[in-house]
Order: sequence, then structure tokens, then C-alpha cells
Amino acid sequence: MDLGLNNRVYVVTGATRGLGNAAARELVADGAKVVLTGRDEKTAAAAAAELGPNAVGVGADNADPGTAERLVAAAREHFGGFDGVLISVGGPPPGFVADNTDEQWQAAFDSVFLGAVRLARTAAAELGEGGVIGFVLSASVHEPIPGLTVSNGLRPGLAGFAKSLADELGPRGVRVVGLLPARIDTDRVRELDGFSADPEATRTAHESRIPLRRYGTPQEFGRTAAFLLSPAASYLTGVMLPVDGGARHGF
Repeated sequence: MDLGLNNRVYVVTGATRGLGNAAARELVADGAKVVLTGRDEKTAAAAAAELGPNAVGVGADNADPGTAERLVAAAREHFGGFDGVLISVGGPPPGFVADNTDEQWQAAFDSVFLGAVRLARTAAAELGEGGVIGFVLSASVHEPIPGLTVSNGLRPGLAGFAKSLADELGPRGVRVVGLLPARIDTDRVRELDGFSADPEATRTAHESRIPLRRYGTPQEFGRTAAFLLSPAASYLTGVMLPVDGGARHGF
């Protein structure tokens, strides 16, 4: 199946590792050109170098108010266009309600929530018909995850923002989509499992509650993201797609 990604240009934030990197890899593999970001310039450049000439790395912090416009400009400068953005941010610090400080909440809000809103708002002003704005959110949009209180507080709000944005941009032919990963086998998920007394037993317990009985791979997530961002998904907007092996049992 031809996804129609050849020579389309995307910005993918938080793409030096994890889910953002997996999405960038699959986009490039299918012919797209990608500006990928990370907070560290050298790390971003190294991640882009691994993907070849159709990727360029930019050091950027989503919390910086100037980041959004700078990334769109980088896409146009390096690849001559801008067709969409996948907004992926690092997970906020873990902790329960009593653990997280005001400073942690504020930093997470600036980066995870307000930074994502700025990126989407800037992209919305720059994209024409056929453009797409994607959000990497979390299964916590539907059900809180124990020990991730800050994420549980912010992700559902971003999903609501994305749904509103889809309604507003639909008449212009611009799509908005969300991905809701659960147990994908990334460094972040392994780190979270590692907080337990027995990480191996914790993973086994999680797997037992997933209908497919395993964690997803980053590549599986990346392929799903590439499809949703592609012209092949041209009639999908406003969707929040679980990428969870069937872990969400509700409709």
C-alpha cells in the first residue's frame, strides 16, 4: 500500500528516542522528509544522521515560546515545505498526588501542555488542505495510570484540545489525530516498570492484561503513526487511536 508519503515534509518533536523516534523512522522509510527535535542539539543531529539525508535534527525545547515558528521555518528551509507535525513530548516525572511539587507541575504544563498547544496553533496557521497535526498522548486519556499523576492530569486536556482543533480545522481540509500508546517497549516504559520491587513480575502482570499478551514494539507504534499522518488516512480526523494491543476494553 502506498501511503503517499513520498517527499512530504513533517516536523516530529521529541524524536531523538522512544515513540517520536520510531515515528520519524517510519516516515522516512516511506519516503517522507523529517525535521526531528530533541532538547540537545548534538543528540538531535545524531538521531537525524541515523535516518539519512531526508532527516535533519534541531535542538528545541517545546516549552520555549519561539520553538514552534522556528521548527516550521526549519522545515521550509531544509526541505522546501511543511505538511504536518507530530507533537511528541517526554513523559512528566512520575509520582503520586502527594509527591509532585508545584514546580514539577508548572514545568510539565509548560512543556507537555502549553508547548503542544503552541506547536499545534502555529502549525494550524501554516498548513493548507491535506495538512495534518498529530499528538502522541497516552492511554491515560481514558484511564489514569497509577503513579503518573501529572501525566494523568495533562493528557486528557490535550485530547480535548485536539478534538476541538479537529472541528475548527476540518472545513479547511486540515486533519487532527491522536495516538494513545500504552505498554510500548521503550526506555520510558522499562523505567516505569523498574520502579517496582520486581520489574520482571510487573511486566508479566501487565502483559497478562493485554489481549495480545505482550508489549508493543516501537516499530509497531511508528508504523501506526506514519499511517495516521499520511494521505492514506485522509478521511480520519478527530480520532484518538489506542495503540495498546487491545488493553482498552471499552468501545
